[in-house]
Amino acid sequence: MPVRITKFQEMKQMGERIPCITAYDYPTAKLADAAGIPLILVGDSLGNVVLGFGSTVHVTMDDMVRHTQAVVRGTREALIVADMPFMSYQASPEDAVRNAGILIQEAGAHAVKLEGGEFITEAVGRITNAGIPVLGHLGLTPQSVNQLGGYRVQGRTLPQAQKLLDDAVELEAAGVFGIVLESVPGPLAEVVTKRLRVPTIGIGAGAGCDGQIQVLHDLLGLSDRVPKHAKQYANLNQVIEEAIAAYMGDVRDGDFPTDEHTAQIDDAVLREFMGDVAADR
Repeated sequence: MPVRITKFQEMKQMGERIPCITAYDYPTAKLADAAGIPLILVGDSLGNVVLGFGSTVHVTMDDMVRHTQAVVRGTREALIVADMPFMSYQASPEDAVRNAGILIQEAGAHAVKLEGGEFITEAVGRITNAGIPVLGHLGLTPQSVNQLGGYRVQGRTLPQAQKLLDDAVELEAAGVFGIVLESVPGPLAEVVTKRLRVPTIGIGAGAGCDGQIQVLHDLLGLSDRVPKHAKQYANLNQVIEEAIAAYMGDVRDGDFPTDEHTAQIDDAVLREFMGDVAADR
């Protein structure tokens, strides 16, 4: 049965942890969905881990639409949340509603995610009033990396901590169904989590959040480095490198392909064909 946004409120109320993960294409989405992940985020982090950019600000609406479509095709039950990329919602609430609609109508997402606090509450309200669920995102907001001065933990000072809590309360009032807390001190994230009715999804924010989200590539060992907030559950970089090296060796040594990997033809047809070729000579 497809997961709905009401499921996450129920999970918070029951004290059931919410595992979430990113995916950016059909095969990884299919694997995550088969494993039973209830929420898959098509993150604009695809700019870093898939497209090779240094930040998420280079990701476009076209990128998000194409990758979200692929993820949707690979899933049956998970709730699919699509990130709204840089400058798709900051200029005006009208832009926000229009672009959120594209991610729902054209890309097939079930919900969208926006970064920011008080300044996006009007956009959040307009989007939710249009019937589109919204997931908030506070703390380290990667689209603002240039303004933040890098990828730094947020909320370490009293003003920052109070601002984050105030923003979370305002986002909840604006209608979000949950809030991602990224790179926030654990004790602060726990306070915010207890203050809110909607669930919090942490990434680098400690175990006090209602759920956790991680970049798939970090979990599988497909990243250049493992961030402090991530746990590597496999080392697929090594597995893939070894597999490619073995393939190269087989090709160079003539061990691949064999008859097992080669299309065959009936002997009689082959003899007739070879006879025709010889006659043509």
